[in-house]
Formats: sequence, C-alpha cells, structure tokens
Amino acid sequence: MKDAAVTTDTVTDEQAAAPLTPGAEPWRTGPEGAAEVGILLCHGFTGSPHSMRPWGEYLAARHPGYAIDLPLLPGHGRGWRELQRTEWPDWYGALDQAFTALRARCAQVYLMGLSMGGGLALRLAEQHPAEVAGLVLVNPSVTRNKPTEALLPVLSRFIPSISSIASDVKKPGVVEIGTDRTPLKAAHSLSRFWRVVAADLPTVTAPVLVAHSAEDNVVHPRNAAMVLSRVSSTDKSEIVLPESYHVATLDNDAELIFESSAAFVAKLREAAS
Repeated sequence: MKDAAVTTDTVTDEQAAAPLTPGAEPWRTGPEGAAEVGILLCHGFTGSPHSMRPWGEYLAARHPGYAIDLPLLPGHGRGWRELQRTEWPDWYGALDQAFTALRARCAQVYLMGLSMGGGLALRLAEQHPAEVAGLVLVNPSVTRNKPTEALLPVLSRFIPSISSIASDVKKPGVVEIGTDRTPLKAAHSLSRFWRVVAADLPTVTAPVLVAHSAEDNVVHPRNAAMVLSRVSSTDKSEIVLPESYHVATLDNDAELIFESSAAFVAKLREAAS
C-alpha cells in the first residue's frame, strides 16, 4: 500500500450504512440459462466493478453468447467503514458463490481478476482445480508489497484508515470508483489471505495468463513473478503492460488486456473441442 496520511475516525452504526457509490454496481450480461462459456470477473481491494466493467463489455460485444458475471464484493462500493466490517472469507465466499452459480449452467468457466481479484481467482482455482477452465490475472495480489505492511497487525489496532489506494492510473483524467479510504483492519485481513493463497499456488493447474504493469505503485512485480513461478500449470504466459499503472484495466494498455483475454479463451476452447 502507499504511504499515506491517517485518520483517527472510528466506526459507528450510524456511519456504517453508507449508500452504494454510483458506478460501483454489480453487472452481468449474456444468457440467463445454459451457456457454453461463463466469465467471472473480480475487482480488487477497495475497488468496485467499475474497474472491470469495460473488460466485461468488450467480451460481451464480441461474444454475446458468453454468460458474464461481475459481482460487487462485500463491503466494497461504499465508504471505507463498510469495508472495515468485512474480512477476506467474506470476499472469497461471495466470489465462490458466483462461481458455483456460473458453473451450474456453463460448460466452461474462466476467471479474470484484477489485483486482489486475481488472488481470489487463484484461490478458486486452488479449491476447484477441475472446474476452472483458465485464469487471466492482471497485477495479481498474493504477497506483501512493502516492508511496512508487516506492521499491519499492530497498526490496524490503533489506526482505522489511511488514504485511498484507488486510481493508480497513468492515463490522464481517469478516476477509479473505489472506497474513499483504506481501512486497516480489512487490509490486515487481506495480508492474512496472502499467506493462504500463496501457500497453495502449486495446486493450480488451470491455464494462466498473467498481465502485469511495468510500473505499479500498489502491487509489487514480485506478485506476478511468484504466481508464474509457483503454479503447476503447464500452460502459463506473461504479458508486460508498458503504459499502465496498477489499475491497468482502465489504463492505456486496457485494449491489450481485453484482446489477449479473448484470444486466450478462444485458444483454450479450440483445444478443448
């Protein structure tokens, strides 16, 4: 996380019921019934479906038969106090539920995630190795990024939040819709999730495409390197995004991500036919 100013605000019941931020709504498209391909998209920590929707719309425009689901993770899309009340099992549980629903009606399901969303997608692949057709991960978050994050267990007890990590975008004028601040109890829970997902990376066997930014101010490149080196997938590839920061799905290289993901799915579908 970025170094940032802190606040000493505390969470109260009155403050917690924050409204959903416009633009942060969950989104889905495609057939409601059976489909050959299901795509489950997942946003990152403190983010919202806003960062992933252009990706989903790109795939839907070219493949209207795909069933595409982009859920809003618990605690996200509102003020930071809502996120402070949730932990990583809440986020993973919601994604697992969405995956189960897609898997029940789709012949193949592909997972595509940004940042923490990439880590959650990997956890799904660890838990359901035979049911994930492939993964596309953008700047996946699976391990510590800065030495100061080792202090989260202590800091989170005394400092409720720090400034937002949203909108790490190189493209001028782009603002990511995300949580207004970064709640440290939730961040501490994310750090505990890293240990869980990293430990089981060798159990991932699904094909993996990892896209990572050449310069990322939120997630260190060691995350992508760890994924590529530790998963057991025989089909794994890497794309470097030269003109994007962390939220690459809204940045200059977004089209490269979208095109590569569509080609990745097409390649795997052809191989399976």
